[in-house]
Amino acid sequence: MGVPKRKTSKSRRGMRRSHDGVRLIDLVKCSRCGNPKLPHTICEVCGFYRGKSVVPKEEI
Repeated sequence: MGVPKRKTSKSRRGMRRSHDGVRLIDLVKCSRCGNPKLPHTICEVCGFYRGKSVVPKEEI
């Protein structure tokens, strides 16, 4: 197994870990009912997506 010849600097270590951070989830308001929902998904409250009824209200 290879052994590193030099210590990895804080800068190089930080650049490698730059994509590991946790991001906040972006929420948008439903255009029909106004409840927060994930973008590009069906609203869990009213069952609409892009102004069209996708899921009947009985199934929600």
